Amino acid sequence: MADAFFTCRKNVLLAKSTSTQIEGVFAATRGRSVPEEQEALLQQWLEEGAGNLPASESVPAVGKVSVTLTSDWLEGSELLMTSLSDLNSAPEVTQRAGQQLIELHALASSEPQDSEVTELAKLPAEVAVADSAPWPAVVAQTDHQIAGCVAIDVEVQNEDPAVLAWSIARDAETVPTEPPAWHIQDTVPLCPVATEVPYHEILWRDWEDLSVQPCVLEQVSKNTPLFEFRVMSYNILAQDLVEQGLDLYLHCHPDILNWNYRLPNLLQEIQHWDPDVLCLQEVQENHYWEQLEPTFKEMGFACFYKRRTGTKTDGCAVCYKHSRFQLISLSPIEYFRPGLDILNRDNVGLVLLLQPLLPEGLGPKAVSPLCVANTHLLFNPRRGDIKLAQMALLLAEIDKIAKTTEGSYYPVILCGDLNSVPDSPLYKFIRNGELSYHGMPAWKVSGQEDFSQQSYSRKLLVPLWPSSLGVTDNCQYVALCQPKKLGRRKYSRNFLLHFRFCDVACERPPQLVLLEGVTDAKPGINGGFFRLSSGVIQHGLNLTSVYSHFLPQRGRPEVTTMPMGLGATVDYIFYSAEPVRNGNRGGEWRRLYRDGALKLLGRLSLLSEDALLLANGLPNPFCSSDHLCLLASFGLEISSL
Repeated sequence: MADAFFTCRKNVLLAKSTSTQIEGVFAATRGRSVPEEQEALLQQWLEEGAGNLPASESVPAVGKVSVTLTSDWLEGSELLMTSLSDLNSAPEVTQRAGQQLIELHALASSEPQDSEVTELAKLPAEVAVADSAPWPAVVAQTDHQIAGCVAIDVEVQNEDPAVLAWSIARDAETVPTEPPAWHIQDTVPLCPVATEVPYHEILWRDWEDLSVQPCVLEQVSKNTPLFEFRVMSYNILAQDLVEQGLDLYLHCHPDILNWNYRLPNLLQEIQHWDPDVLCLQEVQENHYWEQLEPTFKEMGFACFYKRRTGTKTDGCAVCYKHSRFQLISLSPIEYFRPGLDILNRDNVGLVLLLQPLLPEGLGPKAVSPLCVANTHLLFNPRRGDIKLAQMALLLAEIDKIAKTTEGSYYPVILCGDLNSVPDSPLYKFIRNGELSYHGMPAWKVSGQEDFSQQSYSRKLLVPLWPSSLGVTDNCQYVALCQPKKLGRRKYSRNFLLHFRFCDVACERPPQLVLLEGVTDAKPGINGGFFRLSSGVIQHGLNLTSVYSHFLPQRGRPEVTTMPMGLGATVDYIFYSAEPVRNGNRGGEWRRLYRDGALKLLGRLSLLSEDALLLANGLPNPFCSSDHLCLLASFGLEISSL
């Protein structure tokens, strides 16, 4: 017991001192008559621990460690929310380091006392001694940590991004109390995995307050109330996909890829940010029904799930707080259409129409319904034609659900993993509402990889999909965009057959351009007839991105995922806005927007590729998916009846 307490005291002191100071103490004590066991322990720490630590940084203890050696140790939460450079330069830290060094000198030259054995019983459970319980799989966020985010200097964050924790730069009084961690059934507690990047060096994400924008300030000046809510989009990495593609995660310790390790991390992150609408991709079906849905229901969510078709075991889920929204309609979408090569994959989507629930006491007020869509498009970088067709189907469904009786649209929020990079043709199609695709190489649509050096590449032909799909080039269902004409005469098939050999029916209009497969009445693919198409597809939803896809402070692009160590943005949150005018950037046409009835109030910042490399990429012991979550805060105008 005495040896255990000696080891415990030594570990605490060593963890709170710089490596250069420790090495000096060890060099001074090697010539003394130190007991063999103590010498072995000190030598083991020097070989295994000190060699891995930077010589210029002090390493705070992980978690909350309370020892009676010094009364004024830094709180663990302060260390977690303070940059390492600040700790090294702070005078009070230097003074405490000197006091700890004196204690270390005394400890290295003395035998453990009997009184120290008594002190061992007072140590908290977090101190790692022999036969102690394993650490939790995740580091809990405390209220003090969240409130401490306000005091962090922005310049310090830019210089040293390797800081623990998600952060919301909000007033400490407005931060809600963090609820306890949720108990997950059928999970096995795992010890944290040894890693070269400790938790306090995991990367920092700031909350960007956008409510100071002129359009929002103008709304506030008019005393127009807003229905505020948060939306999260998150690809949580299905476990089956992890096990099928282990070659993609060779940089990860096997234990952090275990679902029993990843699940608590994912749930804690969702619980921490507390979204009102949650859009998830790569949700494994058995995990959804057995673990995720029961837990989300305890958190106050109503949940809907759509599994991918075929033999795939994952799908998409949309959850919303039933205390804040009420379901009006639900439309699951399957992109697989038998017999169509352009739609022969198993991806899916969900479109919901939600009615915001206003709090009591506002009087006769009204707020517009909100359309929320979630999808995960095909990954294959070579088949951009399939991605465009899948997106056209999703936009047609949104057009159907979100269109009002007057012909306008309710506000729309589109979330998902689109497997396309910013400024790719697919991205521009969503944002600008128009794309000329005729002759475009299929790989170019998503911009994920460059296959221009290949001798052959698939090109997009006109029309992109057959008329039998029932979707127009404006991404609308044919049945809905062609209203029935009153009093239109209908003729039976037998009646029309009488005129099939008349002279008028056999004459070809002289102005009709001959297009093989289109106007020469030859059957198209699958027995259907192709429609006349211009090679341009459009939509009228007026969508813009929550994120700018560039970090001005760092001068680098934002990334949402990091496959094979290469950062990329493929996850998005688009929302309805009002077009202002059409701009020209670098010779390219670009639609410009401003906030309308749906206002963007804030967002959780993304990270750059070099910052993620400091955490050994994705996933890592702290972020349990190969994607970062996206989070945005919106305000929906509340009008008087």
